[in-house]
Amino acid sequence: MCYFCSLCLSRPHTQTQTHTHTHTHTPLVKPDSMLHPYELVYLHEKHHGQKKSVPPRFILTSTYLTLSIEYFWGLQNVHRVYIDTVCNSHFSFCRCVFVHVCDGNVRCVRPVSEETHWLLPFRMSKPQTETWPPGTECVAKYNFKGTAVQDLPFNKGDVLTIVVVTKDPNWYQAKNKAGQKGTIPANYVQKREGVKQGGKLSLMPWFHGKITREQAESLLNPPEMGLFLVRESTNYPGDYTLCVSCEGKVEHYRIVYKEGMLSIDEEGFFENLMQLVEHYTKDADGLCTKLIKPKLEEGTVAAQDEFSRSGWALNRKELHIHQSIGKGEFGDVKIGDYRDTKVAVKCIKHDATAQAFIAEASVMTQLRHKNLVQLIGVIVEEKGSLYIVSEFMAKGCLVDYLRSRGRTVLGGDSLLKFSLDVCEAMEYLEANNFVHRDLAARNVLVSDDNVAKVSDFGLTKEASSNQDTAKLPIKWTSPEALREKKFSTKSDVWSYGVLLWEIYSFGRVPYPRIPLKDVVPRVEKGYRMEAPDGCPEVVYEVMKQCWTLDPVVRPSFRVLREKLRNILDKELYL
Repeated sequence: MCYFCSLCLSRPHTQTQTHTHTHTHTPLVKPDSMLHPYELVYLHEKHHGQKKSVPPRFILTSTYLTLSIEYFWGLQNVHRVYIDTVCNSHFSFCRCVFVHVCDGNVRCVRPVSEETHWLLPFRMSKPQTETWPPGTECVAKYNFKGTAVQDLPFNKGDVLTIVVVTKDPNWYQAKNKAGQKGTIPANYVQKREGVKQGGKLSLMPWFHGKITREQAESLLNPPEMGLFLVRESTNYPGDYTLCVSCEGKVEHYRIVYKEGMLSIDEEGFFENLMQLVEHYTKDADGLCTKLIKPKLEEGTVAAQDEFSRSGWALNRKELHIHQSIGKGEFGDVKIGDYRDTKVAVKCIKHDATAQAFIAEASVMTQLRHKNLVQLIGVIVEEKGSLYIVSEFMAKGCLVDYLRSRGRTVLGGDSLLKFSLDVCEAMEYLEANNFVHRDLAARNVLVSDDNVAKVSDFGLTKEASSNQDTAKLPIKWTSPEALREKKFSTKSDVWSYGVLLWEIYSFGRVPYPRIPLKDVVPRVEKGYRMEAPDGCPEVVYEVMKQCWTLDPVVRPSFRVLREKLRNILDKELYL
């Protein structure tokens, strides 16, 4: 007896009919020893209101497919599925399918048994309910080899951009990073989204800070085996306490901080809390139970979960890190390779600055512009190592680029193009309600083809946020931001005026020969830097407009971009 074959599936069966045949066929079922792990498809039956596994297995050309009577969601490119009951065991089988191409026409009708001709991989998923407009970035969730000339093959993790929305909502026209175009199945990819800012993104969502023993026990109620949190120790300042629910009560374990390491039993030592928690989730190792479920602090979101959900989590095994090229705000910056592409990798291995690190990464997920350094992805390791992977800018930061080339290499057109590049990036931030807060030539990078791109989003916030910032670059920060901590796009405009001065002075430090402590008082009394040597008067006028004391009167970046574009087009810089 076979479970599937071309001829048998061409005939209708009744629920009680015994499945027999006398014709010659090639049965689809193979012995388990012949099955490749990726070729197994498990059948389920609905038995007394429950689904349970059924021993028989069959091949559907390197795919996973689960069929059940109760649920049969739309597959990526299967529009109609006939379900037929075979034998007397209530097995639910797919009898044949109508496979459609993206224009809505039937590509072919294939019985399931024709395994040698069945090339399309299938995944169970809910039907596509959202239409992604052209320009939407997607990340591949699975490998797709393609089955027709119009298909675009891709591998898991590839970034694809939607080009055309087809009539069939399950297919899109897309292109890869090499510019190749073709059709892709919608449920094989995941839309890339900006990481949501509603909750507090945290690497340690189980860390509750300064709460008492009683508050911890209340949070871990009702009791649940292995439910845990970490708090600051109230009895031993500087230490921590691990609180674990076990067999109806809460156990409290002191975490001792000794010689730069953390330990519960002074036998196992860890560099940070993330490493410690990761260890005890795998093995109780002396605790009453291993850590099973974290009790999240109210309002927090686990960073790894959020980056994965939004399509920004990368595979650490595919990242190869090489030599260091400098230090950033939160750690070392190194050259790396990710999938044969040269990248810049910002690395950090310390809890204290990790939160600021992921805050920068979360901002970068929301920003896509040709003059902003683009984020490739984020890696959050359980043991505490964190990586921001971004595009590699071969010629380094703008201030070093200007100083090393000088007037003999860089003409007026080059300086103006750099100025315009930065202005267009800032206009984009302005339009999207973001304030950079640290705009300076040191935070602008130059690509191999001499395009300037704004980077370092460590201080970048939404415009509605007026949080205090510990370290501010005084010579670049507007008077109202220094005095009242009022940051806005207009405070970025002030900084942009200083950056223009840096560009036209070929990387000199602003306010030369003026002590740092005297800069703010002199500026508030009306002092403004003189034009750099050789700076066109029309460009210096733009600088002075940026340095208007009243932020309301300062021009927007849109107006500044129009002014600079006019200067460039009419060659007024000559």
